[in-house]
Amino acid sequence: MPCKIMPDWQALARTLEEFRRSGKTIVFTNGCFDLLHVGHVRYLTAARSQGDVLVLGLNSDASVRAIKGEKRPVVPQEERAEVVAGLACVDFVTLFDAPDPLALIQTLKPDVLVKGADWAEDRIIGADVVKAGGGRVARIDVVPGASTTGIIERIVGRYAPDPGHSS
Repeated sequence: MPCKIMPDWQALARTLEEFRRSGKTIVFTNGCFDLLHVGHVRYLTAARSQGDVLVLGLNSDASVRAIKGEKRPVVPQEERAEVVAGLACVDFVTLFDAPDPLALIQTLKPDVLVKGADWAEDRIIGADVVKAGGGRVARIDVVPGASTTGIIERIVGRYAPDPGHSS
């Protein structure tokens, strides 16, 4: 497992505290990142630009199923973690099982909380926690038309068996 992937939240919090003591700004974002696409890469690159160290809270398989339904995720959590950890803009990845990352945000105490601009600030989980600690919330524009659901629909549309065709 790459050292960027830190399943132990307490160990990650201690590591982040060392960065913070050296004057670094800790940025946090979260998501499922099921089938990595250009929208994800642009979003994570923009999130990283909000500070010095980017931590990605990755929804576990159970969490993704609770949010997206029984057919998701397409890619298992260990593989999703490895893929996003491979991005230069991502410094650390940790998994969480809950439908939202509130407990993780409370543990890590980031300086900047990043979510997509499709989320109203007053609906961003953990925004109050980060602001109470003197941090800020940044909302990043989403890439129109870039979505995992869209990719899945295109694949199914192109490769599903044609009922009018016999093999």
